[in-house]
Amino acid sequence: MEIRPYRIDVAPSVLDDLNRRLDATRWPAQLEDAGWDYGANLDYIRALCAYWRNGYDWRAHEAAINAHPQFLCEVDGVDIHFIHVRGKGSNPFPLVLIHGWPGSIVEFLDLIGPLTDPAAYGADPANSFDLVIPALPGFGFGGKPRDRGWGITRIAAAFDTLMSEALGYQRYGVQGGDWGGITAAKMGSAHAGHVAAIHLNFVIAQPPPGDLTAEEQAHAAKAAAFQAQETGYSNVQGTRPDSLTLAQSDSPAGLAAWIIEKFRVWSDCDGDVEKAFTRDALLTNLMFYWAPNSAASAARIYYEARNDATSFRYPKVEVPTGVAAFPKEPWNAPRRWAEQRYNIQHWTEMPAGGHFAAMERPKLLLDDIRAFFKTIR
Repeated sequence: MEIRPYRIDVAPSVLDDLNRRLDATRWPAQLEDAGWDYGANLDYIRALCAYWRNGYDWRAHEAAINAHPQFLCEVDGVDIHFIHVRGKGSNPFPLVLIHGWPGSIVEFLDLIGPLTDPAAYGADPANSFDLVIPALPGFGFGGKPRDRGWGITRIAAAFDTLMSEALGYQRYGVQGGDWGGITAAKMGSAHAGHVAAIHLNFVIAQPPPGDLTAEEQAHAAKAAAFQAQETGYSNVQGTRPDSLTLAQSDSPAGLAAWIIEKFRVWSDCDGDVEKAFTRDALLTNLMFYWAPNSAASAARIYYEARNDATSFRYPKVEVPTGVAAFPKEPWNAPRRWAEQRYNIQHWTEMPAGGHFAAMERPKLLLDDIRAFFKTIR
Protein backbone atom coordinates (compact mmCIF):
# COMPACT_ATOMS: atom_id res chain seq x y z
CA MET A 1 0.00 0.00 0.00
CA GLU A 2 2.00 2.93 -1.34
CA ILE A 3 2.06 6.27 0.47
CA ARG A 4 3.00 9.07 -1.92
CA PRO A 5 4.09 12.57 -0.90
CA TYR A 6 1.71 15.28 -2.05
CA ARG A 7 1.52 19.06 -2.25
CA ILE A 8 -1.45 21.17 -3.20
CA ASP A 9 -0.66 23.11 -6.37
CA VAL A 10 -3.72 24.69 -7.94
CA ALA A 11 -3.07 25.47 -11.60
CA PRO A 12 -3.00 29.17 -12.55
CA SER A 13 -5.69 28.43 -15.13
CA VAL A 14 -8.05 27.34 -12.32
CA LEU A 15 -7.51 30.63 -10.49
CA ASP A 16 -7.96 32.62 -13.69
CA ASP A 17 -11.20 30.76 -14.39
CA LEU A 18 -12.40 31.43 -10.83
CA ASN A 19 -11.82 35.16 -11.29
CA ARG A 20 -13.63 35.13 -14.62
CA ARG A 21 -16.64 33.38 -13.10
CA LEU A 22 -16.73 35.74 -10.12
CA ASP A 23 -16.68 38.71 -12.49
CA ALA A 24 -19.50 37.22 -14.57
CA THR A 25 -21.85 36.25 -11.71
CA ARG A 26 -25.47 36.90 -12.58
CA TRP A 27 -26.93 38.07 -9.29
CA PRO A 28 -30.63 37.58 -8.56
CA ALA A 29 -32.83 40.16 -6.90
CA GLN A 30 -33.63 39.78 -3.21
CA LEU A 31 -36.44 41.21 -1.14
CA GLU A 32 -35.34 44.38 0.62
CA ASP A 33 -36.06 43.03 4.09
CA ALA A 34 -35.05 39.42 3.41
CA GLY A 35 -31.95 39.38 5.62
CA TRP A 36 -31.01 35.70 5.92
CA ASP A 37 -34.62 34.51 6.20
CA TYR A 38 -34.81 33.12 2.67
CA GLY A 39 -31.32 31.61 2.79
CA ALA A 40 -28.02 33.29 2.05
CA ASN A 41 -28.06 37.09 2.28
CA LEU A 42 -27.00 38.27 -1.15
CA ASP A 43 -25.46 41.53 0.04
CA TYR A 44 -23.10 39.55 2.26
CA ILE A 45 -22.31 36.97 -0.42
CA ARG A 46 -21.61 39.74 -2.96
CA ALA A 47 -19.19 41.40 -0.55
CA LEU A 48 -17.50 38.08 0.22
CA CYS A 49 -17.17 37.27 -3.49
CA ALA A 50 -15.72 40.73 -4.16
CA TYR A 51 -13.07 40.02 -1.55
CA TRP A 52 -12.53 36.54 -3.02
CA ARG A 53 -11.91 38.19 -6.39
CA ASN A 54 -9.83 41.17 -5.33
CA GLY A 55 -8.38 40.66 -1.85
CA TYR A 56 -8.03 37.00 -0.99
CA ASP A 57 -4.60 35.42 -1.54
CA TRP A 58 -5.00 31.69 -2.17
CA ARG A 59 -1.27 31.21 -2.77
CA ALA A 60 -0.46 32.36 0.76
CA HIS A 61 -2.90 29.87 2.27
CA GLU A 62 -1.81 27.13 -0.10
CA ALA A 63 1.79 27.64 1.05
CA ALA A 64 0.75 27.54 4.72
CA ILE A 65 -1.07 24.25 4.22
CA ASN A 66 1.86 22.85 2.23
CA ALA A 67 4.12 23.56 5.21
CA HIS A 68 2.56 20.42 6.72
CA PRO A 69 3.54 16.99 5.34
CA GLN A 70 0.79 15.68 3.07
CA PHE A 71 0.30 12.37 1.33
CA LEU A 72 -1.95 10.31 -0.90
CA CYS A 73 -2.67 6.64 -0.33
CA GLU A 74 -5.02 4.54 -2.42
CA VAL A 75 -7.45 2.64 -0.20
CA ASP A 76 -10.36 0.66 -1.63
CA GLY A 77 -9.83 2.27 -5.04
CA VAL A 78 -9.80 5.91 -3.85
CA ASP A 79 -6.81 8.15 -3.14
CA ILE A 80 -7.08 9.38 0.44
CA HIS A 81 -5.46 12.80 0.90
CA PHE A 82 -4.14 13.34 4.40
CA ILE A 83 -1.86 15.46 6.53
CA HIS A 84 0.49 13.38 8.69
CA VAL A 85 2.55 15.19 11.33
CA ARG A 86 4.57 13.14 13.79
CA GLY A 87 4.57 14.37 17.35
CA LYS A 88 7.65 15.46 19.25
CA GLY A 89 8.59 13.57 22.38
CA SER A 90 9.21 10.01 23.44
CA ASN A 91 5.79 8.47 22.93
CA PRO A 92 3.29 10.48 20.83
CA PHE A 93 -0.20 9.01 20.73
CA PRO A 94 -1.68 8.42 17.23
CA LEU A 95 -4.83 10.46 16.66
CA VAL A 96 -7.09 10.84 13.62
CA LEU A 97 -8.97 14.14 13.19
CA ILE A 98 -11.98 13.86 10.85
CA HIS A 99 -13.95 16.79 9.41
CA GLY A 100 -17.48 16.90 8.02
CA TRP A 101 -19.57 18.79 5.45
CA PRO A 102 -19.34 21.66 4.57
CA GLY A 103 -15.92 21.66 6.20
CA SER A 104 -12.53 20.29 5.23
CA ILE A 105 -9.12 19.53 6.70
CA VAL A 106 -8.76 23.33 6.95
CA GLU A 107 -10.80 23.09 10.14
CA PHE A 108 -7.90 21.52 12.03
CA LEU A 109 -4.96 23.67 10.96
CA ASP A 110 -4.81 25.61 14.24
CA LEU A 111 -4.60 22.37 16.23
CA ILE A 112 -1.63 20.82 14.45
CA GLY A 113 1.17 22.67 16.23
CA PRO A 114 -0.22 22.45 19.79
CA LEU A 115 -1.12 18.77 19.47
CA THR A 116 2.13 17.62 17.88
CA ASP A 117 4.56 19.88 19.76
CA PRO A 118 2.90 20.82 23.06
CA ALA A 119 6.14 21.98 24.66
CA ALA A 120 6.43 24.75 22.09
CA TYR A 121 3.03 26.02 23.25
CA GLY A 122 3.72 25.85 26.96
CA ALA A 123 2.05 22.48 27.55
CA ASP A 124 3.23 19.12 28.85
CA PRO A 125 5.61 17.58 26.28
CA ALA A 126 4.41 14.11 27.30
CA ASN A 127 0.98 14.99 25.90
CA SER A 128 1.95 14.96 22.21
CA PHE A 129 0.20 13.26 19.31
CA ASP A 130 1.03 11.79 15.93
CA LEU A 131 -1.68 13.49 13.88
CA VAL A 132 -3.37 12.04 10.81
CA ILE A 133 -5.92 14.39 9.23
CA PRO A 134 -7.62 12.71 6.26
CA ALA A 135 -10.03 14.29 3.82
CA LEU A 136 -13.27 12.38 3.58
CA PRO A 137 -13.39 10.48 0.26
CA GLY A 138 -14.63 12.84 -2.44
CA PHE A 139 -13.77 15.96 -0.45
CA GLY A 140 -11.05 18.46 -1.25
CA PHE A 141 -7.94 17.39 -3.11
CA GLY A 142 -8.25 13.64 -2.56
CA GLY A 143 -9.65 11.12 -4.98
CA LYS A 144 -13.30 11.03 -5.98
CA PRO A 145 -15.16 7.72 -5.59
CA ARG A 146 -16.03 6.24 -8.98
CA ASP A 147 -18.60 3.75 -7.74
CA ARG A 148 -21.57 3.67 -5.42
CA GLY A 149 -21.53 2.70 -1.80
CA TRP A 150 -19.18 5.16 -0.10
CA GLY A 151 -21.33 5.49 3.00
CA ILE A 152 -20.03 5.74 6.55
CA THR A 153 -19.38 2.01 6.90
CA ARG A 154 -17.01 2.04 3.93
CA ILE A 155 -15.34 5.30 4.94
CA ALA A 156 -14.72 4.00 8.47
CA ALA A 157 -13.18 0.82 7.06
CA ALA A 158 -10.98 2.84 4.68
CA PHE A 159 -9.70 5.08 7.47
CA ASP A 160 -8.96 2.09 9.69
CA THR A 161 -7.04 0.51 6.81
CA LEU A 162 -5.11 3.74 6.32
CA MET A 163 -4.17 3.87 9.99
CA SER A 164 -3.51 0.21 10.75
CA GLU A 165 -2.14 -1.14 7.47
CA ALA A 166 -0.70 1.79 5.54
CA LEU A 167 0.67 3.74 8.51
CA GLY A 168 1.14 0.85 10.90
CA TYR A 169 -0.75 2.23 13.91
CA GLN A 170 -2.29 -0.75 15.69
CA ARG A 171 -3.80 1.42 18.45
CA TYR A 172 -5.03 4.94 17.88
CA GLY A 173 -7.69 7.48 18.83
CA VAL A 174 -10.25 9.26 16.66
CA GLN A 175 -11.75 12.74 17.02
CA GLY A 176 -14.47 14.27 14.89
CA GLY A 177 -17.50 16.47 14.41
CA ASP A 178 -20.35 16.35 11.89
CA TRP A 179 -19.69 13.43 9.49
CA GLY A 180 -16.33 13.14 11.24
CA GLY A 181 -18.12 12.45 14.51
CA ILE A 182 -20.38 9.89 12.85
CA THR A 183 -17.36 8.23 11.25
CA ALA A 184 -15.48 8.26 14.56
CA ALA A 185 -18.41 6.51 16.25
CA LYS A 186 -18.58 3.92 13.48
CA MET A 187 -14.85 3.30 13.76
CA GLY A 188 -15.14 2.90 17.52
CA SER A 189 -17.89 0.33 17.03
CA ALA A 190 -16.68 -1.59 13.97
CA HIS A 191 -12.92 -1.34 14.47
CA ALA A 192 -12.52 -1.48 18.23
CA GLY A 193 -9.55 -3.79 17.82
CA HIS A 194 -7.54 -0.76 16.71
CA VAL A 195 -9.49 2.22 18.07
CA ALA A 196 -8.48 2.91 21.67
CA ALA A 197 -11.01 5.71 22.22
CA ILE A 198 -13.05 8.34 20.42
CA HIS A 199 -13.60 12.01 21.18
CA LEU A 200 -16.63 13.78 19.72
CA ASN A 201 -17.93 17.31 19.42
CA PHE A 202 -21.00 15.98 17.61
CA VAL A 203 -22.99 13.28 19.36
CA ILE A 204 -26.39 12.11 18.16
CA ALA A 205 -28.72 9.80 20.09
CA GLN A 206 -32.43 9.15 20.48
CA PRO A 207 -34.24 9.83 23.77
CA PRO A 208 -34.38 6.90 26.19
CA PRO A 209 -37.68 5.14 26.89
CA GLY A 210 -39.83 6.56 29.62
CA ASP A 211 -40.61 10.07 30.75
CA LEU A 212 -38.33 12.93 29.82
CA THR A 213 -37.33 15.69 32.20
CA ALA A 214 -38.58 19.20 31.50
CA GLU A 215 -35.11 20.10 30.24
CA GLU A 216 -35.09 17.09 27.92
CA GLN A 217 -38.55 17.95 26.61
CA ALA A 218 -37.34 21.46 25.80
CA HIS A 219 -34.30 20.01 24.04
CA ALA A 220 -36.49 17.65 22.00
CA ALA A 221 -38.82 20.49 20.96
CA LYS A 222 -35.89 22.69 19.96
CA ALA A 223 -34.31 19.83 17.98
CA ALA A 224 -37.58 19.13 16.17
CA ALA A 225 -37.98 22.79 15.22
CA PHE A 226 -34.41 22.90 13.92
CA GLN A 227 -34.95 19.70 11.94
CA ALA A 228 -38.08 21.12 10.32
CA GLN A 229 -36.60 24.53 9.50
CA GLU A 230 -32.92 23.97 8.79
CA THR A 231 -32.35 20.56 7.17
CA GLY A 232 -33.66 21.00 3.64
CA TYR A 233 -30.04 20.86 2.42
CA SER A 234 -29.74 17.32 3.81
CA ASN A 235 -32.86 16.11 2.02
CA VAL A 236 -31.65 17.54 -1.28
CA GLN A 237 -28.13 16.16 -0.97
CA GLY A 238 -29.48 12.88 0.35
CA THR A 239 -31.86 12.32 -2.57
CA ARG A 240 -30.86 14.34 -5.68
CA PRO A 241 -27.39 15.82 -5.02
CA ASP A 242 -26.26 16.02 -8.65
CA SER A 243 -29.17 18.27 -9.62
CA LEU A 244 -27.87 20.87 -7.17
CA THR A 245 -24.12 20.45 -7.46
CA LEU A 246 -24.05 20.97 -11.21
CA ALA A 247 -24.89 24.61 -10.49
CA GLN A 248 -22.42 24.82 -7.59
CA SER A 249 -19.65 23.42 -9.77
CA ASP A 250 -20.35 26.17 -12.31
CA SER A 251 -20.82 29.17 -10.01
CA PRO A 252 -18.43 30.07 -7.18
CA ALA A 253 -21.00 32.55 -5.87
CA GLY A 254 -23.62 29.80 -5.78
CA LEU A 255 -21.24 27.50 -3.94
CA ALA A 256 -20.43 30.26 -1.46
CA ALA A 257 -24.11 30.97 -0.81
CA TRP A 258 -24.87 27.32 -0.10
CA ILE A 259 -21.92 26.75 2.25
CA ILE A 260 -21.54 30.11 4.03
CA GLU A 261 -25.18 30.09 5.08
CA LYS A 262 -24.46 26.88 7.03
CA PHE A 263 -21.41 28.39 8.71
CA ARG A 264 -23.60 31.23 9.90
CA VAL A 265 -26.56 29.17 11.14
CA TRP A 266 -24.56 26.38 12.80
CA SER A 267 -21.93 28.48 14.56
CA ASP A 268 -21.89 30.55 17.73
CA CYS A 269 -21.84 33.90 15.94
CA ASP A 270 -25.05 35.71 16.97
CA GLY A 271 -26.02 36.02 13.31
CA ASP A 272 -22.73 37.62 12.23
CA VAL A 273 -20.67 34.90 10.59
CA GLU A 274 -17.47 36.94 10.81
CA LYS A 275 -17.69 37.00 14.60
CA ALA A 276 -16.76 33.29 14.46
CA PHE A 277 -14.61 33.08 11.29
CA THR A 278 -12.37 35.38 9.29
CA ARG A 279 -13.14 35.88 5.64
CA ASP A 280 -9.86 34.19 4.76
CA ALA A 281 -10.81 31.09 6.77
CA LEU A 282 -14.21 30.90 5.08
CA LEU A 283 -12.69 31.26 1.62
CA THR A 284 -9.85 28.81 2.22
CA ASN A 285 -12.42 26.22 3.18
CA LEU A 286 -14.45 27.11 0.06
CA MET A 287 -11.36 26.63 -2.09
CA PHE A 288 -11.24 22.98 -0.99
CA TYR A 289 -14.57 22.58 -2.81
CA TRP A 290 -13.98 24.93 -5.73
CA ALA A 291 -10.38 24.36 -6.85
CA PRO A 292 -10.53 20.53 -7.09
CA ASN A 293 -14.17 20.65 -8.30
CA SER A 294 -15.27 18.46 -5.42
CA ALA A 295 -18.64 20.00 -4.51
CA ALA A 296 -20.51 17.14 -6.19
CA SER A 297 -18.42 14.25 -4.91
CA ALA A 298 -18.53 15.70 -1.37
CA ALA A 299 -22.30 16.25 -1.32
CA ARG A 300 -22.90 12.62 -2.30
CA ILE A 301 -21.90 11.50 1.20
CA TYR A 302 -25.49 12.32 2.17
CA TYR A 303 -26.92 10.11 -0.57
CA GLU A 304 -24.52 7.26 0.16
CA ALA A 305 -25.09 7.39 3.92
CA ARG A 306 -28.86 7.47 3.47
CA ASN A 307 -28.65 4.40 1.24
CA ASP A 308 -26.23 2.53 3.51
CA ALA A 309 -28.44 0.78 6.04
CA THR A 310 -25.48 0.25 8.37
CA SER A 311 -24.23 3.85 8.45
CA PHE A 312 -26.13 4.75 11.59
CA ARG A 313 -26.90 1.26 12.90
CA TYR A 314 -24.33 -0.39 15.09
CA PRO A 315 -24.05 -1.76 18.62
CA LYS A 316 -23.29 0.57 21.49
CA VAL A 317 -19.81 2.07 21.16
CA GLU A 318 -17.93 0.33 23.98
CA VAL A 319 -14.56 2.03 23.56
CA PRO A 320 -14.06 4.98 25.95
CA THR A 321 -15.79 8.06 24.59
CA GLY A 322 -15.16 11.70 25.41
CA VAL A 323 -17.56 14.48 24.44
CA ALA A 324 -16.98 18.21 24.14
CA ALA A 325 -20.51 19.65 24.16
CA PHE A 326 -20.51 23.09 22.58
CA PRO A 327 -23.67 25.10 23.32
CA LYS A 328 -24.50 26.14 19.74
CA GLU A 329 -23.96 22.68 18.23
CA PRO A 330 -27.46 22.07 16.82
CA TRP A 331 -27.40 18.26 16.91
CA ASN A 332 -25.82 17.32 20.23
CA ALA A 333 -27.89 15.01 22.39
CA PRO A 334 -28.09 15.36 26.18
CA ARG A 335 -25.67 13.19 28.13
CA ARG A 336 -28.35 10.78 29.40
CA TRP A 337 -29.38 10.05 25.83
CA ALA A 338 -25.79 9.68 24.64
CA GLU A 339 -24.98 7.20 27.40
CA GLN A 340 -27.32 4.68 25.77
CA ARG A 341 -25.17 4.69 22.64
CA TYR A 342 -21.65 5.43 23.84
CA ASN A 343 -19.38 4.43 26.72
CA ILE A 344 -19.13 8.00 28.00
CA GLN A 345 -16.04 8.44 30.17
CA HIS A 346 -15.59 12.20 29.79
CA TRP A 347 -18.11 15.00 29.15
CA THR A 348 -17.38 18.73 29.08
CA GLU A 349 -20.08 21.40 28.81
CA MET A 350 -18.34 24.18 26.91
CA PRO A 351 -19.01 27.87 27.65
CA ALA A 352 -19.15 28.93 23.98
CA GLY A 353 -18.81 27.59 20.46
CA GLY A 354 -20.84 25.79 17.84
CA HIS A 355 -20.71 23.19 15.10
CA PHE A 356 -17.26 24.09 13.71
CA ALA A 357 -15.53 23.79 17.06
CA ALA A 358 -11.96 23.39 15.78
CA MET A 359 -12.26 26.69 13.88
CA GLU A 360 -14.49 28.59 16.31
CA ARG A 361 -12.93 27.65 19.63
CA PRO A 362 -9.69 25.80 18.93
CA LYS A 363 -8.26 26.35 22.42
CA LEU A 364 -11.33 24.87 24.14
CA LEU A 365 -11.31 21.84 21.85
CA LEU A 366 -7.55 21.44 22.18
CA ASP A 367 -7.66 21.40 25.97
CA ASP A 368 -10.48 18.86 25.98
CA ILE A 369 -8.72 16.53 23.54
CA ARG A 370 -5.60 16.67 25.70
CA ALA A 371 -7.52 16.05 28.92
CA PHE A 372 -9.46 13.08 27.56
CA PHE A 373 -6.66 11.27 25.80
CA LYS A 374 -4.38 11.75 28.77
CA THR A 375 -6.57 9.12 30.44
CA ILE A 376 -6.23 6.79 27.43
CA ARG A 377 -2.51 6.82 26.70
